[in-house]
Formats: sequence, structure tokens, C-alpha cells
Amino acid sequence: MNELKEALRNIEQNHKLFLQQQFTFIGALQRTRENAHDMIRPVASISQVQSYMDHHCNNSTDRRILNMFLNICNDLSKLCHKLETLHSGNNITNGILERCKLLLSHSNDLSTIRAKYPHDVVNHLSCDEAKNHYGGVVSLIPIVLDCMKEWVTHTEKLPRHLLYKASGGSAISEKRAPQDAPARAAISQTPPSTHLEAQISASNKDNVQVQGSKHIQKNINDTENHSGKLKGPWKPPGRHAF
Repeated sequence: MNELKEALRNIEQNHKLFLQQQFTFIGALQRTRENAHDMIRPVASISQVQSYMDHHCNNSTDRRILNMFLNICNDLSKLCHKLETLHSGNNITNGILERCKLLLSHSNDLSTIRAKYPHDVVNHLSCDEAKNHYGGVVSLIPIVLDCMKEWVTHTEKLPRHLLYKASGGSAISEKRAPQDAPARAAISQTPPSTHLEAQISASNKDNVQVQGSKHIQKNINDTENHSGKLKGPWKPPGRHAF
């Protein structure tokens, strides 16, 4: 969640830079529309701006500002898909994301949308420009940014178990991990000396058994030798001298 909020802040910063060049953007649209002989219809879609830049743009300044607009729209679209992977969805958040995806669709008609207060992008246009040509296209990014911030606000109020990791893992695994942690910690904290003592004890036990067996065998041998010495070999009685 923090990574997505950081990505949203980065897009907002890029949009602020873009807003400082709104007159350059409107001038680029005006020139490319003239080159395309398309002065009647409003600039009403992202694909229309893309077409102007690809086929009717004659200078690097116009290309740069048009490309900046398209890049911000592309970043917003990518972030929108990431938001879908973060949250399983309810009626409110799903509705917000669906609106964002619709607005960012390259073929969607933007001619009727208008960014309202506190945004002033429309106020920087003339009445004719705002009403008939550029009011929708300059309102697109501010409206989508507002929708995404609204999505974040609603999502942060929801229980954590409804959230998913951005990487795709479920919150269930996050809940199980702390429960399993004490057992893993107990195992990992078993001192090495305990295992060493157990090995030494087992080794001593084996040595005692071996030594005991040798001692028993020695006693048996000693007994047999002692018995032999007492009895000795049989000798026939000798003759007595007369």
C-alpha cells in the first residue's frame, strides 16, 4: 500500500510540472490540429492526442509536451491496475476503479468532463477553448487523480484482511506467519550446546558399555586362569623309594 501511495505522489508531482506548461500544451494541440486539418471537432480522447503527436507534430517542443501528457495517462493506467491487485473490492472501491479505467481508455469521449474546484485548469482557457475544444482533455488527469485518492481513502478504512499484497500474495499468509513465528523462534533459539551435550552423553554411554564388556571379559579370563592354576595338570603318582 505504501508503494502505491508513493507512486501516486510521483504522478502528482509530474502533473504539477505539466500544469506549469499548460499553455505550451494547448499551443501544441492547436498547431497539430491545424496540421491535421481537424479544427472543428474537440480534442476528445487520448488516442486523438496520440495521433496528433505521431502524425502531425513538426517540432520537438510540441512533441515533448504531448508525450508528457501521454506518459502521465499511461502511468495512471498502470497504477489503476495495481490498485485492483491490492484489494478484493467492494461496491464503492470497484466503482471508483471502473470510472478510472473508463476515463483512461484511449477511445473514451472526454469532451463532456470538466474538472471542478479546487482545480483551475479550465479557468486558464478562453470560453471558446474550454467549451468547444480543450475543456475535457485538460480535465482528465485532475479528475483521475482525485478518483485514485478517493480510492485510497476508502481502502484505508477497510479491515486489513480484505487487502492483498501488491505482489499477489493473500493476507491469509500474513496472518499465519506471526502465529508460526514463535514455534520457529523456539526451534531456532535452541542453544547449540544442548545438541553437543546430547551427543557427548550418547558417546559416553557407548564408551561405558564397551568398557563394561571388556571388564566382564577380563573377569571371565582371570577366573579361568585362576581355576587352571589351582587344579593344574594331572600327574601319575610317583614310586616311593624303599
